[in-house]
Amino acid sequence: MLDTATIERLAARLDEAERTKMLITMFTKDYPDFSIEDAYAIQRAWTKLQLGRGRVIKGHKIGLTSKAMQNAVGINEPDYGVLFADMFYADATPIPFDRFHAPRIEVELAFVLKSPLRGPDCTIFDVLNATDYVTPALEILETRMHRVDPETGKPRKVMDTISDNAANAALVLGGRPFRPMDADLRWIGALLFRNGEVEETGLAAGVLNHPANGIAWLANRLAPHDEHLAAGEVVLAGSFTRPVDIRRGDTFQADYGSFGSVSCQFV
Repeated sequence: MLDTATIERLAARLDEAERTKMLITMFTKDYPDFSIEDAYAIQRAWTKLQLGRGRVIKGHKIGLTSKAMQNAVGINEPDYGVLFADMFYADATPIPFDRFHAPRIEVELAFVLKSPLRGPDCTIFDVLNATDYVTPALEILETRMHRVDPETGKPRKVMDTISDNAANAALVLGGRPFRPMDADLRWIGALLFRNGEVEETGLAAGVLNHPANGIAWLANRLAPHDEHLAAGEVVLAGSFTRPVDIRRGDTFQADYGSFGSVSCQFV
């Protein structure tokens, strides 16, 4: 385990990287043996810094929910990060490209909770009962550290991504909100268009067989830290498409069929 001073120092480096938009060296290069729990400790220390500046937690995100992504990074569970209120954009809103360094975008479902969810024994049925509504969403990913080390050519590891708030930067909610029992969530699909051309397609079943499974996993993962998902939180359940690079001027639209669409433009 990393000591407290090291954890706080690394969290401060991430904080500075976000404010300056200058990428830093991946932590696993300097600390090759640091663990996933160390990574979450850094994330919590970074979150504390954000709260100290007046940012407000509005939810959580879940990542690495597909088997393909988990196999690619060598883990057998998802990861998670924090959503702050200033990360949220309304449907069809212009988003300033300069807010980011190297953003990417993914297609997801967002769960909005009407009651709290606590582990350690949270189930998919608890999630469905606690959810007020589900809505289409776009997650904007960002990195505060190099994805590939410029000196060695080695990619970052999952511990780096977790430290970096699970690579989250912003999100867009839109489409048609619906009750969780009004549809088979596994079969909700989407087409992701960039500038009118289809870039990705996917089904929500790609998220742990059912997107509500990820919410239950998160509630159980938070329990050992005496944390829980609060009523009113927005939880991004995980992407069912691959991330797509964003360029200045790009317009993205995710078409969820009968569940509507959600879009944004980077200006």
